[in-house]
Amino acid sequence: MPEGYVPFFIFVAAAVGFVLTMLLVAKILRPSSPFATKLEAYECGIRAATTARGRYAVRYYIIAILFVIFDVETVFLFPWAVRYKVLGWFGVVEVAVFLAILIVGYIWAYKKGALEWV
Repeated sequence: MPEGYVPFFIFVAAAVGFVLTMLLVAKILRPSSPFATKLEAYECGIRAATTARGRYAVRYYIIAILFVIFDVETVFLFPWAVRYKVLGWFGVVEVAVFLAILIVGYIWAYKKGALEWV
């Protein structure tokens, strides 16, 4: 059974060897002349005022997560809309319950202050 994997291992070894060889060739052939201006974040001539690793308020992340959650939940309305006539009143009640849960989630997020920007 293991002899069936020999072509696979040969292929993996050839792929890894090719990648390593190309990286070595590129390192040998490329020009290398590092200096202060070249090592800066931007080569436009303007020095950076601060580092790019700033801190953001957690509120932005919470709003983004809430948007994704509620947006993905509303995507579930599409299959219901496609099969609306087949589902009948059962489908209407089902979507009403779904939307009620979604609205309760919005109200909860609003009361917690997660949707306020300031």
